Amino acid sequence: MPVKLYVPRETRLHEKRVALVPSVAAKLVKLGIEPSLQPGAGEAARIPDSAFVDAGAVIGVDAAPQLVFSVQPPSVEQIGQMQPGTVLCCFVYAHREPEIVRALRDRNITCFAMELVPRTTRAQAMDALSSQAALAGYYAALLAASSLNRILPMMTTAVGSLRPAKILVMGAGVAGLQALATAKRLGAMVEGYDVRPEVKEQVESVGGKFVDTGVSAAGTGGYARELTAEEQAKVAEVLTRHIQNADAVITTASIPGRPSPKIISEEQIRGMKPGAVIIDLAAEGGGNTPLTQPGETVEVGPATIVAPLNVPSHLAEHASELYARNLLNLVGLMIKDGELNLDWEDDILAGAVLTHAGEIKNETARKAVELS
Repeated sequence: MPVKLYVPRETRLHEKRVALVPSVAAKLVKLGIEPSLQPGAGEAARIPDSAFVDAGAVIGVDAAPQLVFSVQPPSVEQIGQMQPGTVLCCFVYAHREPEIVRALRDRNITCFAMELVPRTTRAQAMDALSSQAALAGYYAALLAASSLNRILPMMTTAVGSLRPAKILVMGAGVAGLQALATAKRLGAMVEGYDVRPEVKEQVESVGGKFVDTGVSAAGTGGYARELTAEEQAKVAEVLTRHIQNADAVITTASIPGRPSPKIISEEQIRGMKPGAVIIDLAAEGGGNTPLTQPGETVEVGPATIVAPLNVPSHLAEHASELYARNLLNLVGLMIKDGELNLDWEDDILAGAVLTHAGEIKNETARKAVELS
């Protein structure tokens, strides 16, 4: 018997992505999985039901699937309708969703949280955080270009030349590097900063000039650690010059499960150029500046702070495609001889599991839920 997969329509506000696309549906069928989708599941991403049917999927509600794919976590009510033992793959962010995690635990749902997929070489093809961050970085550069009241590239005209814009990207992770590369392709002069000096070569590889402050904050798991007050002061002294010389600053610093670090101060913002723009990609965690208003665009002194939420959803077609591929690669670890078989010796599955057999398996998530 084929493994039954169900993909519901996303219900959270402004979420346009869908957890499956037709090209991936066809590959799941070859794995022995029978995909079904709620009618209109791909509508917000402009993917019609007919495209899924052509790929071998079924349109209709499946009351007892073994697998469920979604982008955002289901509601408590939806979880209550799932069969105990169902395997769910989605983003959760337990620190923001304690009631959801409790419901998953109490309903005996095996949930693989996509934000928990280990950031290792072997898991790269399943790393949905990175696939979505790459799109967010690209979009951030476009937001910077469209929010400025000037152009990015140098332009020579009959009445003289226009100098290129200067863009500083703070944070050289996946999103930051993509923002740098995109801004460079658009013709801007680009600089990249990260508290981890070892990423200098990566910044330079996409055409950026690395801002070296002399402070290292290399952390574990591919993330940066928080800086001490003394380190922050030293960094601020160097960065202030670059921030206040930039036409646009793109910030990407975030720490999973914690508020976004404030890497630009109010004083630095008020000293920026007239018409300067900050694109804050860390708005989901409160933003990288103390003046950020998540989901809003605000003017502060000479600068404008743009803080979009759920940026990948603005690129729903490709965001859905990349996310669906991440899920395909993850579920490939769960299917053995055409059957669902969870191997807890696999470091990726063991690392990504949030709840299983009535327990919260992730220690950080368990503590967050207990404290809520």
